[in-house]
Amino acid sequence: MTRDFIHINDFIILVEEAYSTKIEVDSCRFDEPIVGVAFYGSGNVNLAVKYGQDQKDFEYTKGLSLSFYADEHVEFEHTVSPNKSLKCIVVATKLSNLEQLPNEEGELFSDLLHELVKPKDSYVEGPCFYMTPEMESILEAFFTNNYSGKTKMMFFRSQITALLSHFFGQLAIKQEEASKPQHRKQLNKAKDILLENLDNPPSLSELSKAIGFNTTRLKREFKAIFGVPVFKYLQNERLASAHKLISDKEATVQEAAWQVGYDSLSSFSNAFVKKFGYRPSQIK
Repeated sequence: MTRDFIHINDFIILVEEAYSTKIEVDSCRFDEPIVGVAFYGSGNVNLAVKYGQDQKDFEYTKGLSLSFYADEHVEFEHTVSPNKSLKCIVVATKLSNLEQLPNEEGELFSDLLHELVKPKDSYVEGPCFYMTPEMESILEAFFTNNYSGKTKMMFFRSQITALLSHFFGQLAIKQEEASKPQHRKQLNKAKDILLENLDNPPSLSELSKAIGFNTTRLKREFKAIFGVPVFKYLQNERLASAHKLISDKEATVQEAAWQVGYDSLSSFSNAFVKKFGYRPSQIK
């Protein structure tokens, strides 16, 4: 059994490899609560996750990527046998380090693995799926490279970034596919809330809370569905509503501006010109 801990930025990388001519059991724990993703290579070792009175068993781990939250009470037990060796890399970080991770990685963890960021038990299992061939190739390179010293650390850093990129990319696709109808329903609800409150719209955080999204997810998916950011959509609808009020002679320019939420007549007029190409006073 070989077990190496590597620190890259605020990530803890655990690299485990074991072969045996007989059945052997090896277990490990983390010293403090972490959020991590385990990537299992070609060895197909058996895994048992033990916490309190509960236990989760994995009998086919070859190619598995498993996200999880675990505190110091959780035991990860691998059973190594002649035909089932251990090849595993765990990419983990402390909960307190999420906001410090580079390249928006902390935001990805919070957005796509949100159930792990606010755990309700000693062990919480997040999304789990089998890796793509590209991910398996990256993982295998960890166990076959011949680099050493600083070159090896540089190689590991690049491979970890690539592996996480593939993982979150696949996870985003799977989550979108799994909840597409519900996404559309929730985003339509957000749109309706905006239309019903043109004069006094909710803040982005209030709107996110109302539909059960976080703000990052709302901004990304609203734009994907409706083609424009949330408040650009709000502005367009405000100006369209004001245009109708004025053209139908239901309100003066000043009254229309107030009814759709503009306190400043000059701001309203400038926005109107940008959208329609003429001033509201020029409507016939």
